[in-house]
Amino acid sequence: MAAKSEQTRQLVADVALKMFREVGFEKTTMRAIAQEAGVSVGNAYYYFASKDELVQELYIQVQDEHAVVAAQALEGVQDLAGRLKAVLHTGVDVMAPYHQFGSDFIATAIRPSSPVNPFGAASTAAREASLAIFRSAVEGSSPAVAKKLRGDLPELLWLAYMGVALFWVYDKSEDQRRTRKLIDGAAPLVARGLSLAKIPGVSKVFDDVLGLVRSVKEES
Repeated sequence: MAAKSEQTRQLVADVALKMFREVGFEKTTMRAIAQEAGVSVGNAYYYFASKDELVQELYIQVQDEHAVVAAQALEGVQDLAGRLKAVLHTGVDVMAPYHQFGSDFIATAIRPSSPVNPFGAASTAAREASLAIFRSAVEGSSPAVAKKLRGDLPELLWLAYMGVALFWVYDKSEDQRRTRKLIDGAAPLVARGLSLAKIPGVSKVFDDVLGLVRSVKEES
């Protein structure tokens, strides 16, 4: 019984994500999802209370797919700039099918109380999955990132990734080439900046930045 219930839940989710891609977020209704999945509307609502929760399902699935393709892209890449490019480009790759309703997603996710807010408690699993991708990129780089930066850097890179994702949502260039150009230009700059962390004087600046980040996190 539990297995059948999970199959039905997955069916509803798969149909919803397919409809998001094909007809867009606004035109996809819970009634249409239920009809396409061959279940009652009540059954669809039993598994997902709203379209917001289906967007959360999308968020989780995108992170799972990103983890797989990022791991493949990172193979054989040692320098931090290259590893950051690999992670960011694959992140854009897996989001590409949903670009047409990206602005709808942002409108849904930006509300503090939204279940799909990437900073909210309901998004913890997806957020941790994404953080793990950046952690892998940092920990596997050679030469190694300064030890004092390794703990906080994955989260800072993830926050930067949120900025890239926002830029991507509103990027109307063909195949979002402007976003790709941003990634290719920013990744080496980040890596170069981080390499300065061992230089006296500059190191103190990094300490101050990390101190500020940690103090803000403690207040949350």
